[in-house]
This record gives sequence, C-alpha cells and structure tokens, in this order.
Amino acid sequence: MATEKKLIGSRAIVTGAAQGFGESIVRALAHEGASVAIADLNLQGAKQVASEVEASGGSALAIKVDVTQPQEVAKMVEEVLNRWNTIDILVNNAGGWYKSSSIVEFTDDQWDQIITLNLKSVFLCSRAVAKHMMERRKGRIINIASRGGVHPSSTGIANIAYVTAKGGVITFTKHLATELAPYGVTVNSIAPGTALTPRVKKVRDAESLRRIAERNPMGHLIEPQDVAEAALFLASEGSRYITGINLNVNAGLVMI
Repeated sequence: MATEKKLIGSRAIVTGAAQGFGESIVRALAHEGASVAIADLNLQGAKQVASEVEASGGSALAIKVDVTQPQEVAKMVEEVLNRWNTIDILVNNAGGWYKSSSIVEFTDDQWDQIITLNLKSVFLCSRAVAKHMMERRKGRIINIASRGGVHPSSTGIANIAYVTAKGGVITFTKHLATELAPYGVTVNSIAPGTALTPRVKKVRDAESLRRIAERNPMGHLIEPQDVAEAALFLASEGSRYITGINLNVNAGLVMI
C-alpha cells in the first residue's frame, strides 16, 4: 500500500534554491507533494531544478530574486500568490560568505553585505509572508542558520560577519516564533555543520574534509539531504506544536 504524501496541497517558497541545501530542500518538499517556488539569483539554475521537479511529476516555479531587496521580495511573494493563491511554507535558505579574515582586516562594506545577505534577507522574506500566514492562521517558516551561529569554530577559521548573522537568525527565529504562535504559524531554524555541498567540495580538498569529519563525534560529514529531511519534518504536520527551536544537524559536533 502506498504511503500518503505529507505535503499534498501545500505551497512553498525556498530561497537560494538553485543548488546546495536549497536544492535538496526543494526536492524533499516536492517529493512529498508540495508545489515549490525555487527562488534564486541564478535563474538558469532555478529553471533547471524546476524542470527536473516537474519531470518527476511535481509542480515548481522558478523565480529570479535578490532577497536583500524589499521590492524584489515583495514581487516574489506576489508572483507565488498569483500562481497558487497561498503560501504554506517559507524556507529562508539564501546566504553565504566569501572568505575568512581578522576583524582588523574586515571592511565596512564586507560586514554590511554579509549581514544583509544572511540576516536581513530572513527578515524581509518572513515579513513578506507573515501577514498572509497570520490571516490564514497557518504556516511554517524555516530558517537555515549555521553551526557557527551556535558555537564558534574550534579552529578559529570563520567569517565574523557570517557567524554573527547566523546567530542573529537563531534569535530572530525565537522572537518571531513567539509573535506568530497565537496565529498557528510555527517558526524554527536549522543549524547545519560543514556539509558536502557543491561549494564545500569546490573550496576544500579531501584531506581537509577528512579532518573536519574526524572532529565530529559520529565521524562523518553531513549531506545536503540531511538538512532537507530536517526541513521536511519542520514543514510537516508532525511538527505542528514545535516552534522556536534551533535544530542542530552536525553529526554531534554541537550538542545543545
């Protein structure tokens, strides 16, 4: 007997969804029956993911958006509502950083760019869907944070603006969860450790990845699919009374 899909009839937006965690989350949500808007600056990549989702029998919409720009975020939400009438799930995944440097070398522009991309974007996208979810008294907001936002790197190799922004995402999640709880909207975050994403594979060699894996109590690096499964749980009915949490997905490196 076939198992009923968990998200039949749900409509979702995933930002930064053309690759990495975002792409895996899109595929997981679509596999369970959700229609998914794949939002990314890389429109060609978003279209490729959308075409593959639809080829597998799912429903997808590729949208080019700069999530640091309020007007573009508003337009994205409007486009999704015009297409599907509702938004049930928002996954704020867009983010990233460029290189590590000490605080004395960090420029004002670098700080502003990274904080805006990783923290302000979460505020902008959440604000854009909040009214709709509050009116419907239903919704899931899932924010992708980082292990670095929970605990500093033991090696000291990190981007100070990035970890600050991701720590802010976790605190933002808790506040918004409290604000939206009376409306039946849950807000949670996920803090991945180092994962075997395309970007990580590009910038780290095999020996570096081996050393990182050895620091994890479970002796493994996580895969993008591990984060996708966590997001799928937080998007599903099984988590209806879970809100304001930060879910660590890091093979045991941080246990709080």
